[in-house]
Amino acid sequence: MLIHPWDAPREEAEWQQWLSAHDFGQLAVSGLPGEAPYVQPLHFAYDPEHAEAVTHLARPNPLWPALERNPAVLLSVVDDYTFIPGPWQAAPDGPPEHGTPTSFYAAVQLHCTAHVVDDPAEKAALLNRQMGHFQPEGGSARVAAGEEPYGRMLSGIRGIRLEVTDVRAKFKYAEKKPAEVQDRIAAGLAVRGGPRDAAALTVQRRRRGL
Repeated sequence: MLIHPWDAPREEAEWQQWLSAHDFGQLAVSGLPGEAPYVQPLHFAYDPEHAEAVTHLARPNPLWPALERNPAVLLSVVDDYTFIPGPWQAAPDGPPEHGTPTSFYAAVQLHCTAHVVDDPAEKAALLNRQMGHFQPEGGSARVAAGEEPYGRMLSGIRGIRLEVTDVRAKFKYAEKKPAEVQDRIAAGLAVRGGPRDAAALTVQRRRRGL
């Protein structure tokens, strides 16, 4: 992922805060020789204190042999994206039709070493960590090995603990453009009101300190 200086996070806390509100991504695993990479959509719970994310997948998932062969994986999260029409990006002193269309988006890529979790008690603890993140209000029984209602289901899944070794983050919101152009884009997003325009506008305004 190309990251220009103006697209980089201001500080580590920026991408961490963004990631705390984005917990669905794609896990990329190198394929076996002669195969394409595996790309698995999944929910995950990120723990910044321990620099790791936890998740789980069904035991029949075909990616396990590739993951065990090469545990170096990438967890990719992309959101707050939208298309920016060319005229919005036109230079202040140029014709609108000469503007270059582009995309706005935020992306965080966690480079990880994957550790497969098969011990029933450890899988139960991992699932409870995920449940604590996604369902903090409770309402479901805790997972415990050998106990109802979920203990009997543990054999059907494998847990994954993703040890984060590096992070690449990008916030692409036209910050290299003149303020007049950025204002025009912001106004366009506010008026258009597309499915992700409000989210993109929020990030753009935050990055500009507005």
